[in-house]
Amino acid sequence: MMTSIVLTVIGPDRPGLVSAVSDQANKFGANWADSLMANLAGQFAGIVHLQVPAKNADALIAALIALESPGMRITAAKGTEADGSAPSRRIKLDLIGQDRPGIIHSISNQLASHGVSIEKLQTQIASGAMSGEQMFQMHAVLVVPAGLADDKLRDGLEGLANELMVDIELAQN
Repeated sequence: MMTSIVLTVIGPDRPGLVSAVSDQANKFGANWADSLMANLAGQFAGIVHLQVPAKNADALIAALIALESPGMRITAAKGTEADGSAPSRRIKLDLIGQDRPGIIHSISNQLASHGVSIEKLQTQIASGAMSGEQMFQMHAVLVVPAGLADDKLRDGLEGLANELMVDIELAQN
């Protein structure tokens, strides 16, 4: 039987950090199932999903937390399986528009009001190709209740897109 462990690591970026985590994972027979890592404002930020034999889970968590150093925070938690009781589907959401504070706040509130959950979210600010203005870009995978009509979700998001002056695209995942 396998146990999922979700690990977060944040601290000053340095060579060998991912190697140290993968060494411990390998030592306890864990499979590196999924991860997202980035250098943000000079800080290394990583999220890792490991699958480990259940008998090794607690020892692996202890070994990973022991990697902490001054300025480096590591947290680990055992994963839980989704209950699967509410049927759902996944939809991709892409957004682009001139950057301004509050875009994520507005979009996340709109999604929550429809019972939509965010499974994955990636954002960035980039310079516009033609204008040089700061453009906000968002890519998300949403978990949408099966009973929510695409048109209802689209209408709510498009109304918000007009208010925020952003372009929104929804597509089946």
